[in-house]
Amino acid sequence: MTSSAPATGTHQNRLARETSPYLLQHKHNPVAWWAWGPEALAEAKRTNRPILLSVGYAACHWCHVMAHESFEDDDTARVMNELFVNIKVDREERPDIDQIYMAALHHLGEHGGWPLTMFLTPDGEPIWGGTYFPKEPRYGKAAFVDVLQEIARIFRDEPQKIERNRTALMERLAATARQSGKVTLGQAELDNAARQLGGLIDPVNGGTRGAPKFPQAALFELLWRAGLRSPHPNPPPQAGEGTSIGPPPQAGEGTSIRPPPQAGQGRDGARYFAAVDITLDHICEGGIYDHLGGGFSRYSVDERWLVPHFEKMLYDNAQLLELLAIAWKRSGKALYRQRAHETVAWLEREMTTAEGAFCASLDADSEGEEGKFYVWSYDEVLRVLGIEDGEFFARHYDVTPAGNFEGHTILNRLKPLPRSDADETRLAALRAKLLAVRNSRVRPGLDDKVLADWNGLMIAALVNAGLLFGEPTWRDMAARAFDFIARAMTKVDRLGHSWRDGQLKFPGLASDFAAMIRAALALYEATGERRYLEQALAWQRALDHDYVNTDDGTYYLTAADAEGLVIRPAATTDEATPNHNAVAAGNLIRLAVLAGDDAWREKADRLIAAIAPQAVANLYMHMALLNAVDLRLRGAEIVVTGEGGGADALLAAARALPPLDRIVLHAPAAAALRPGHPAREKLKAAHEPAAFVCVGETCSLPVTAPAGLIGAIAAVRHT
Repeated sequence: MTSSAPATGTHQNRLARETSPYLLQHKHNPVAWWAWGPEALAEAKRTNRPILLSVGYAACHWCHVMAHESFEDDDTARVMNELFVNIKVDREERPDIDQIYMAALHHLGEHGGWPLTMFLTPDGEPIWGGTYFPKEPRYGKAAFVDVLQEIARIFRDEPQKIERNRTALMERLAATARQSGKVTLGQAELDNAARQLGGLIDPVNGGTRGAPKFPQAALFELLWRAGLRSPHPNPPPQAGEGTSIGPPPQAGEGTSIRPPPQAGQGRDGARYFAAVDITLDHICEGGIYDHLGGGFSRYSVDERWLVPHFEKMLYDNAQLLELLAIAWKRSGKALYRQRAHETVAWLEREMTTAEGAFCASLDADSEGEEGKFYVWSYDEVLRVLGIEDGEFFARHYDVTPAGNFEGHTILNRLKPLPRSDADETRLAALRAKLLAVRNSRVRPGLDDKVLADWNGLMIAALVNAGLLFGEPTWRDMAARAFDFIARAMTKVDRLGHSWRDGQLKFPGLASDFAAMIRAALALYEATGERRYLEQALAWQRALDHDYVNTDDGTYYLTAADAEGLVIRPAATTDEATPNHNAVAAGNLIRLAVLAGDDAWREKADRLIAAIAPQAVANLYMHMALLNAVDLRLRGAEIVVTGEGGGADALLAAARALPPLDRIVLHAPAAAALRPGHPAREKLKAAHEPAAFVCVGETCSLPVTAPAGLIGAIAAVRHT
């Protein structure tokens, strides 16, 4: 028996007052849900009841399943309300809470995932947990009500067991994961990491081997950077030569960032570029891509990129947009340009708020069924398009009477077929007809909250991709979103994390600062407008004041004055988005150039050195940091001097280079550079607009023609 009416009396559901779309999905549950906060913890202490913590997000399919089976059920809710204080958390709104208790679940030896279901003491300390629990026993899992009753019984009758689990988990959470001793991260280590991680690549379908497949942008950026470092004809090892790095240097060997090896020591980058290209080809043609509406789903459940988990996340699309632009700049593949344009069109049409910022996600489900909005039948396609056009379309998009997904069809172009320009024009018109029909279906839920960190990723992606593709309107979209966050989500010099319906969740997280500083610097490099640099500096100073671990220069996820949690989260590992410490390291490297202050570079070096032992021990979870190290070693500083059309042409050419390893600075005169800058004297001698390329302390001769920039960069790196 289920009920849609809210519980009353002492068992009151309090989620109706929240703004999170995920929490609002549960406002009519008969469960007496609390949002996370001091009031909920106080209630647990007052009643001496354990806490049931349920963490999920609006686009999470299995979260919906557990909600329908258990949280909407009166009998289950009655048990929950009697035995527990029930707290519901949106992991996107409170990633700090999610990070703590997901780590606790891992320490219990369980695989992570959502929904995250954790049992806590009244003080909020973890004692046991899992992910999805079925209403009835299945999948090797006990029924949810049986779990609830047993946890409550142990809490009541066997407190020594609770204390043993609590103590063990809290000790593990509090223990530092850092290795003793120091390690070196230099180009040799980056090349070794690329060889090892390259061994994970599926040579047929791209992505990592097996299933499921995730669009891991940090991995493919790492391989791309390895390709850029490796212009010489020695091929890297074959796939499968291993996935681990040997032991780090012994303690006492020192922590440093090594200079690059001499020319001639590199490896052929073609294999690395090919690994990225084959992945992008399959992602762009597979079912993980929405061929009618644009945009990429979260991941593919199979090894061919055919069957997606249909939710669309802002952060995936941001990272893939930038990667597509970088890959297109090298290959010129029309496929990459088309997918990038279609994805931006989707972003503008479906994911942009009235204020100009970007929404968090689109649900996987509609009408209670995953993917229903997106799939087609053969008969539907022929009915909409007619027999001749329908069969033409079906041939190109794998539409068959039997279907390719539970009797339905996920549109894809994984089967290679010859297609002329005329075919592509015809297919585009047919896609538009199908999209118009699809738009009349019941749409998946939109989570329209604005997250500062995810918006920062998209803002930077739009700026960088817009420069590479020559699309200035993308930069305008980015600037509008940036201005909204700088205005509506900032108090003095501090960011909030989540905004919806006029309400701001404050203070923000280190991830918000890192991503928005990166966005500000991308806009500054693209425009030269000083306000973006000033905002980046203000946010960086706030980050250093409120989030830094003074012992080693890394950043906690939460602010010093944020709500107290059982532990202050400080993970250095990447998730679906790059870790905030890695993003901050890249920002500090750019700030040293753009703000003309070497102190920022020293902060970056200290931060990298602190995380280096963990990165070497677990490459796969620290790829974004390795990418920051590559920028530190190889970043080409392009200083353009002078004013007028000549300087503008040089700036445009510099900004149109891929952003991975270039930093663009307009210094109209020598006085704009810091004292001691290696190009300062060269600028004094320049009598016309010119560019100087500097890598480390070595600078090129003046470049006066935009076409000469690429050669100058190569020459300085060779030197």
